[in-house]
Amino acid sequence: MKISSRFSTIVAMASTLVLGFVVQEISSFSIVPRGAAHYAAGMNSISSSSLFMGEGNEEDSSNAVDMGDVGFVLLAGGTGSRMKANMPKQFLELDGHPVLHYSMDLFLNKLPEFAEANGLKGPPTVVLVMSPKYQPEYQEFVDKYEGKLYFADPGEERQGSVENGLTKLAEMAGDTCEYVAVHDSARPLVTIEEITNVIKDAKEYGAAVLGVPCKATIKESEDGSTVLRTIPRARLWEVHTPQVIKIDTLKRGFAKVEAENLEVTDDVSIVEALGEPVKLTCGEYTNLKITTPEDMDVASAILADRNTKVTI
Repeated sequence: MKISSRFSTIVAMASTLVLGFVVQEISSFSIVPRGAAHYAAGMNSISSSSLFMGEGNEEDSSNAVDMGDVGFVLLAGGTGSRMKANMPKQFLELDGHPVLHYSMDLFLNKLPEFAEANGLKGPPTVVLVMSPKYQPEYQEFVDKYEGKLYFADPGEERQGSVENGLTKLAEMAGDTCEYVAVHDSARPLVTIEEITNVIKDAKEYGAAVLGVPCKATIKESEDGSTVLRTIPRARLWEVHTPQVIKIDTLKRGFAKVEAENLEVTDDVSIVEALGEPVKLTCGEYTNLKITTPEDMDVASAILADRNTKVTI
């Protein structure tokens, strides 16, 4: 596949940013018992064709999965302080649309269209976790997707936001949804292929999370000044979203976390606290999290290469 010179330039710039990205996301890394051979296999499984999945490429129908029992919780309650902007990052404009709209369009339009084109059901319910301050601005979307899109208020921390979203999902969807897919609105580049793959894995294992083998060398430091040790890279994965979990499992996890006052850093950490398996679904390095102004430039280049269109 021919890669545009613009994209090549941005990828080079992104490489220089990856160490800072890794430091910011270090709490999301999962250490897994996998050797160097598996690491290499994981790297090789991420093909150039999957990297450029977009409007100009047909989605592989063999990846289709029924999503009629999967509810989506879209987290859009963050403040995005590292962006140094006058509004939360999910509302910043990315190629003519708010960052949040890319995920909304995917979950409310593109995923259902893809599922229906393959004779399957799309997600029945999407919960938008958003500050009450911004909910009036998005009421038009709740009205447009009546019976499918609902608001939930954010919690003080991510865990509280997910729990509030899950509560609203259970309230509105009832027994329709057996699984919940939790996604950060600051990740506007996730693909249909990634989502269907992680849902398939969650249905097999009970919980699954998108991730990629860590490419950067990671140093551990106790004082933030000197290196304590180098963590073996072959066992590190950078974890993304969506994270898909069986709802009953997540509820049991929340109860355990609250009862034992445990600290968890992401959604599948709650499942880990139960001692139950979490499947690592190999995703794409392009599924980056918008965290700094430079990330917006990288995301814009990827969207341009995919010829992505937002229809929401």
